[in-house]
Amino acid sequence: MKAMVYHAANDIRLEEKPKPQIIDPTDAVVRIVKTTICGTDLGIWKGKNPEVADGRILGHEGVGIVEEVGAAVKNIKKGDKVIISCVSKCCSCDNCKKQLYSHCRNGGWILGYMIDGTQAEYVRTPFADNSLIPLPENVDDEIALLLSDVLPTGHEIGVQYGDVKPGDTVFIAGAGPVGMGVLVTAQFYSPSVIIVCDMDENRLKMAKALGATHTINPSDGDVAAKVKAIVGEDGVDCAIEAVGVPATWAMCQDMVKAGGHIAVVGVHGKPVDFNLERLWIKNLAITTGLVNSNTTEMLLKAISTSPVDFTAMLTHRFKLSELEEAYDVFKHAAENGAMKVVLVNE
Repeated sequence: MKAMVYHAANDIRLEEKPKPQIIDPTDAVVRIVKTTICGTDLGIWKGKNPEVADGRILGHEGVGIVEEVGAAVKNIKKGDKVIISCVSKCCSCDNCKKQLYSHCRNGGWILGYMIDGTQAEYVRTPFADNSLIPLPENVDDEIALLLSDVLPTGHEIGVQYGDVKPGDTVFIAGAGPVGMGVLVTAQFYSPSVIIVCDMDENRLKMAKALGATHTINPSDGDVAAKVKAIVGEDGVDCAIEAVGVPATWAMCQDMVKAGGHIAVVGVHGKPVDFNLERLWIKNLAITTGLVNSNTTEMLLKAISTSPVDFTAMLTHRFKLSELEEAYDVFKHAAENGAMKVVLVNE
């Protein structure tokens, strides 16, 4: 089968690999219908995760058709169309019993990282009963693809951890795929104001189309001052950091009100300044996290009745055989106007 294979930093290749087989009785083998590329995949490509083994197939998102199931699989059967969750969960370890599935002792985020992933014609998925979600016929494949990772991540780590409530004011630093996931899922909770901040005018235009009440480009001046001109001098109820760089963390510290929340969704690779001398007095809740995918089924129901056009986030489409071109487009997202790419296994 064709697969996108990591070899070393800045060295990934579309290659022929053996079709995966059932290893454990809780496994399934899924034929990929559609998959996509995540910013985490770009990080692996760039060498951010040296622990990834030479020869690893990348990818942790996908929609597919079940080809084969292990002897212990009870709820998933051959022929089912399924969403492949980015988090594999055994549902029996101590962390799973607390719904901390991202830290499952036997799974967690392993697809495309510790085991072969979804950027291939086929993938072996561990704990199939718990980690594959049957896809109803009335939900489009491409919308379902967003439920593998980006929408649950934005919802759980941004919106839920940020405790967004009806009438709240929300600031989102970053209008990439995860920031957009925060934006669209925050609307399920009816905040009064959603401000999206990004350097890319095309992404800000998309944010407005997807429901942002206001957008800000940092190149236009002091972001905190502009936010406070919208919501008042106290600042926002919830500031959500969705980039993973010191500058956006600093923004969120500057504009959250007393008793508010800062929810960190962005993947940080460098130290940041934590201005505790200013924040200690503000009774803040500051949260971090990796998606647990414990709200995927709820989101699946919610998006089936939502008026939001989630497909607007899917800006480019390629054949699976064009993975190398797709990576180049996604790597240079600003120049190409890319948000999420769809890869079709034809």
